[in-house]
Amino acid sequence: MINVNARKKLVIIPAYNEENSIGAVIQDIYAHAADADVLVINDGSTDRTAEIACFHGAKVLTMPFNVGIGGGMQTGYRYALKNGYDIAVQMDADGQHCAEELPKLFEQIKQHDLVIGSRYVEETSYKSTVMRRIGMVFFTGLLRVVLGQRFTDTTSGFRAANRKVIALYADYYPMDYPEVESIVYLKRKGCRIAEVKTEMRVRQAGKSSITPIKSIYYMIKVTLSVIMCAARPKEVKQPL
Repeated sequence: MINVNARKKLVIIPAYNEENSIGAVIQDIYAHAADADVLVINDGSTDRTAEIACFHGAKVLTMPFNVGIGGGMQTGYRYALKNGYDIAVQMDADGQHCAEELPKLFEQIKQHDLVIGSRYVEETSYKSTVMRRIGMVFFTGLLRVVLGQRFTDTTSGFRAANRKVIALYADYYPMDYPEVESIVYLKRKGCRIAEVKTEMRVRQAGKSSITPIKSIYYMIKVTLSVIMCAARPKEVKQPL
């Protein structure tokens, strides 16, 4: 078996106006995963996000305007594919994800194609809002019906992908609220997906853009996207 510690690792951080947290996030990653490269997708920020990320040693790709989490992450996966990375990890720019948990993801990616850092697969100290918890329970049930597999933290943005998934996500990644649909997409491609318990913090700076009204829109939109994705016929490989 290939030693995962010797493989090229990239941490992708989509960031929009996160100047107050991005520096600490990058430092945290280098403290716990010194062999990983850090790529910040500066998603049309109007503050000093890009400047601060560069100062702390990260590679920075700046989008010409705000393309959203989906477009930003697909850009990161395309960069990972082009530059020969074996593992790509998605992390938030707001400090919610703890870099000390990265070794757990690196260990589990040896046996799986995608590993999701979960707040709920086992009990953690994380306390979610009522609306977020309702959404989590709903999407857990939806994916169990659609995929026949239980995922406890479908909206987690703390994920590790191997080369197979890097290539798939470089080719296609959902644009709007992509986390749930991206799981369905991979399962339709025959990927092995697992969750691992990870501690997470509350947002360290700024505030979430998801309001109660947006939460309702999010649930409806993602539900329709999941159903449509699951309904697409699976690709059948032609014999050589």
